[in-house]
Amino acid sequence: MADQKDLLGIAGMTAEEIAAILDTAASFQGDSPGSPRKSTALSGKTVINLFFEPSTRTRTSFELACKRLSADVINMSSSGSSVSKGETLVDTAQTLDAMSPDCIVIRHESAGAPHQIARHTRASVVNAGDGAHEHPTQALLDAFTIRKRKGRLDGLKIAIVGDIRHSRVARSNILSLTCCGSDVWLCGVPTLLPQDIVEITNSHRSRVHTTISLDEAIDEADVVMMLRVQFERMGESFFPSIHEYCRYFGLTQERMKGAKPDVIVMHPGPMNRGIEISAEVADGPHSVILDQVSAGVSVRMAVLYRLLGGA
Repeated sequence: MADQKDLLGIAGMTAEEIAAILDTAASFQGDSPGSPRKSTALSGKTVINLFFEPSTRTRTSFELACKRLSADVINMSSSGSSVSKGETLVDTAQTLDAMSPDCIVIRHESAGAPHQIARHTRASVVNAGDGAHEHPTQALLDAFTIRKRKGRLDGLKIAIVGDIRHSRVARSNILSLTCCGSDVWLCGVPTLLPQDIVEITNSHRSRVHTTISLDEAIDEADVVMMLRVQFERMGESFFPSIHEYCRYFGLTQERMKGAKPDVIVMHPGPMNRGIEISAEVADGPHSVILDQVSAGVSVRMAVLYRLLGGA
């Protein structure tokens, strides 16, 4: 990444590039995962967080990452920008570019928005989630969490369960995990498993499996990653009822018995407790959900550091 301007997606990245980011994140995290060490590596750099969608974890961790690296950070939202007055995304990009920021971190409800911003600014652009397309830094922090707990990524069975169709997290994780040698099992309601999902993995498609059976997906799994049902992105009903969904696709302690004894349970958040995951599992000994949150700061520090030429 050191010679790249932007991080717009996992697509196109190599296993070596992913490992380099994870190694850099590990060096920042050190022995204190909840509080990565302070650095002056990006002193004098300016980062703009441009968020057009609500966010708690991603926005806060990017802000903390900037401050840990001694960069100046400016937070913007759609309600506080001229977009609310009708300004186009291109005009916004050109306006910000005229102020000479070093990096723009953008979250947007439309797929491809970060790519459009990147074409109209000299600043580095980081995709913090665009529609149902990609969320690369979430995939990187998930890979970091898995590698730290399991010691590797290759050869693992990883089940991703839930609303695959609307999940940018799922798409980025499929790309990153298969690239690094994991076997990914996708599980969900048939209507939430898009027909072309395997095609996004390119040469790694043989590592992706689909099933509508939760028991099959988590059988002997090393990692179970649950996804939130994204009701806000649904213009129609994709399953009969929430009760029916919970019955067949909700992760409970009883269903966990089919996984490996040392399985870890993940969730990108926010969680719908009692729908896709029970409180007992979310707060149980196999859960690494809060570890994912902690990893977010270190991984985003690593991304900014490598894009902006930190030293």
